[in-house]
Amino acid sequence: MVDVDSARTYRVQTFGCQMNVHDSERIGGLLEDAGYVPADDSQTPDLMVFNTCAVRENADNKLYGNLGHLRPVKRKHPGMQIAVGGCLAQKDRGEIVERAPWVDAVFGTHNIGALPTLLERARHNEAAEVEILEALETFPSTLPTKRESTYSGWVSISVGCNNTCTFCIVPSLRGKEKDRRPGEILSEVRALVDEGVSEVTLLGQNVNTYGVEFGDKYAFGKLLRACGEIDGLERVRFTSPHPRNFTDDVIAAMAETPNVCHQLHMPLQSGSDRVLKEMRRSYRSAKFLGIIDKVREAMPDAAITTDIIVGFPGETEEDFQATLDVVEAARFSSAFTFQYSIRPGTPAAEMADQIPKAVVQERYERLVELQERISWEENRKLEGAEVELLVTAGEGRKDEATGRLSGRARDGRLVHFSVTPREADAYDNAEGVRPGDVITTTVTYGAPHHLVADAEIRSHRRTRAGDAWESGRSPKLPGVSLGMPTIGRKSEAETPGCAC
Repeated sequence: MVDVDSARTYRVQTFGCQMNVHDSERIGGLLEDAGYVPADDSQTPDLMVFNTCAVRENADNKLYGNLGHLRPVKRKHPGMQIAVGGCLAQKDRGEIVERAPWVDAVFGTHNIGALPTLLERARHNEAAEVEILEALETFPSTLPTKRESTYSGWVSISVGCNNTCTFCIVPSLRGKEKDRRPGEILSEVRALVDEGVSEVTLLGQNVNTYGVEFGDKYAFGKLLRACGEIDGLERVRFTSPHPRNFTDDVIAAMAETPNVCHQLHMPLQSGSDRVLKEMRRSYRSAKFLGIIDKVREAMPDAAITTDIIVGFPGETEEDFQATLDVVEAARFSSAFTFQYSIRPGTPAAEMADQIPKAVVQERYERLVELQERISWEENRKLEGAEVELLVTAGEGRKDEATGRLSGRARDGRLVHFSVTPREADAYDNAEGVRPGDVITTTVTYGAPHHLVADAEIRSHRRTRAGDAWESGRSPKLPGVSLGMPTIGRKSEAETPGCAC
């Protein structure tokens, strides 16, 4: 047993997409297996780990800014270590130590499992350790996991990406797509359910090409249906698919499998066919809208979200207007909108006609204004609807005056719901509504980025996940990963599925 008083403490800060969140849970599991314990919020940790993103330029700025702030902290705390992993580490490699010599360990996307050894070696040698592998040797899901949620979990079905989008650096950092076998995935899902998890998100850079590696192009739809046969699994989500590979069998599986949520995150990137060609996106706007039409025909209540890049090199006002037209036609419930930024090493970085920042900013603001209007209109349509909510932690009470809690509807929308004075007292006494529990209530107002339910709770089901949350347990399982993407306008570094 670890002596908590003498054990080294750690903290992990995560930048980027759900894959990075998934990896950070592995990092926490590995460190705790090695005897580390999580640092309290008031503590300066003995180990600070940054799990980085490289999709957007400001991800670099965030990392090196954080490293700069830690330099004097480390001077005041002899023995403190700093480690950097993830996509930016895979890209910058030894440059990180050159720019920040106080960093102790750098590891890449393919060798998360090496972190404890690198840290021990750095302490022994009193020198930085940099280890970057070019290919995946151990699938991350075989590593121990420190899950942050008792009720919702990530399950990786593949890693890497075989696409060649001209704006994206991810394939060079995550490598070629590598698929897990279906039996291994389903075993992991069952293990999570046995621990009380009720919601699972299947995760991959391009989930709907799952199975190509072992010769079954219909494997993803089959996997969704197989998840529907797992007793106790109430919600299944996935992110992110690519429009090029989105097939009718997946739509049928979504519509016909009761626990698969009617939520789809499908990146558009641009509504201009000319720009899509320059991006090497291998679909056009008509195909994209056709997929949405099919999804809504099969699932009229589906909430569809997307990613859009504004200001790709050579984008004209006509091209941008085409994006606005597709957004108007698609009626996304929300969109993750990004201003294009140059990523060295990508073909787009060398393209002529880079768009001036002021032009990109003005277009970005117009796009956000349009999408916020649509999101608000779509959310207002749900006023009066009954919703089933999985109560969430971390998205929090709105304030003491309203006493609201938060939950996620089956379609992924965030809902702030009211608790009556009697229910609020019960909550404070650990006898009422808890994260992980399931309630039903009625939407009373649709705001642009969330729903409000100031109505009496119609039903409340206590769950094992709620029991675990209440007791303060944070599950730690060997080889099991544990969420869903936050729906709403996000910062540039928070990208579902690496903005595929």
